[in-house]
Amino acid sequence: MSSVFSTPVLTPCLRLLARAGLKLSGWKLELESPVRPPFVFIGAPHTSNWDFPLLISTVLVLRLDARWMGKHTLFRFPFGGLMRWLGGIPVNRNSPQNLVPEVATLLRSNPGLVVCIPPEGTRKKVEKWKTGFYHIARQADVPIMMTALDAELRRIRLLGEYRPKGDTEKEIREIQEHYRGIRGIVAANTFQLQEKDPG
Repeated sequence: MSSVFSTPVLTPCLRLLARAGLKLSGWKLELESPVRPPFVFIGAPHTSNWDFPLLISTVLVLRLDARWMGKHTLFRFPFGGLMRWLGGIPVNRNSPQNLVPEVATLLRSNPGLVVCIPPEGTRKKVEKWKTGFYHIARQADVPIMMTALDAELRRIRLLGEYRPKGDTEKEIREIQEHYRGIRGIVAANTFQLQEKDPG
């Protein structure tokens, strides 16, 4: 299915606009090595409505074919078709049972694809991350690309890949450690990693 990331003529124009938008807004993209799909693309801290256009611009600049997950209410008439063309996958938080295997299957069957997920699941301050991104990567047997929105430095930083092995709690904490000290656009909403209880 054609999307904003794979439409002839339009997509190259949007890539140019994305580059210009990042430059004009003072944000820079930092990556240590080339990115190779497929992977689950997480962006944190997720604290502001501006996070979405920043990540979409990143995907366009990196020339990735992406899907992103959003609340199912965004896909209601008359905007449902547009949201899907923009790469959206509707998520009904009241019945998420089939979501993980469906998205994992999507990744396995489309090796050039990435799926973008904010691990906090909301712009509000949270005490813990959602685990769906981890289980999708695990079931699809693809790595997690850790991406940080560093508002203090105005950098979109690709922190590298993490391949989950099955120890959910331990490994999510290891991923979170990569984000220690990084603040989002709304600093007060930034997730704070708690210190481990020594007992």
